[in-house]
Amino acid sequence: METMLHFLIIDGYSKASRDDLEAAGMQFAWKLYGDMLQRNLPEAEYDVLLPSDSGVKMPEQKELEKYSGILWTGCNLTIYDEENSSVSKQIKLAKLCYEIGIPSFGSCWGLQISVVAAGGKVALNPKGKEMGLARKIRLTGEGKNHPLFQGKPPVYEAYISHDDMVTEIPEGGVILAGNDFTPIQALAVTHKKGTFWSVQYHPEYNLHEMACLIIAREEKLIRGGFFKNPHELKALVDKMKILYNEPDRKDLRWQIVIDDDVLSNKIKECEVNNWINELVLPFNAKKMEKN
Repeated sequence: METMLHFLIIDGYSKASRDDLEAAGMQFAWKLYGDMLQRNLPEAEYDVLLPSDSGVKMPEQKELEKYSGILWTGCNLTIYDEENSSVSKQIKLAKLCYEIGIPSFGSCWGLQISVVAAGGKVALNPKGKEMGLARKIRLTGEGKNHPLFQGKPPVYEAYISHDDMVTEIPEGGVILAGNDFTPIQALAVTHKKGTFWSVQYHPEYNLHEMACLIIAREEKLIRGGFFKNPHELKALVDKMKILYNEPDRKDLRWQIVIDDDVLSNKIKECEVNNWINELVLPFNAKKMEKN
């Protein structure tokens, strides 16, 4: 019997960008999301949409209605780049998901999509790039009582890589978490018939993937002052990769200031698990009742 738990994962990276990440040792963004989804819902099935590839047909309402949920990965697009057809197509798709009422979840680019598609605004973060770990993310008063963060510590850290930030939340948006670098690190948006929960950081990443992303962004990070030279970058990356394979190494945890909130899947993927249980499963149950 075909499962009703069928998801669409939207990976906005271009083919060239995916190749660059793969060359640095990273998995594709859609694969990281697919693995995270199935860790939290083993019976889940998913399709992958690559909207930045040439000739890709965007799904219409009938195709979208078969899904139990929509997942938006991070990517290196700029959402206010109005001349990029992939950007405009994805915003249009997110608007359609709101109209249909399909529950959505996203990270980084996904949060920005959730905002702009509902009428909010995103701009370049005046503090520059937030990279590696987002430090001291704090749940807001609303976040502490929100189902997205059931079981999450009130202060935590998370993998992150972004240049832009939300500057104006849309009507129906609620800020759930933030830190000193980026005031909006998590957001819930209710718009038209839909609900979109999202985070600026990357629960789908692990220490190995973050290390590989640092390698992929080496020139930009050195130019941006994160490292003085390639040797410093390599020294940190090597420690991160060792700690990924030996997560109980007290010395490395201490040296790179890292703890269970980014090493434990249960903690760092808490938001995705809550999204599935609080939004996806009830939505799916209603669909089955109608059928």
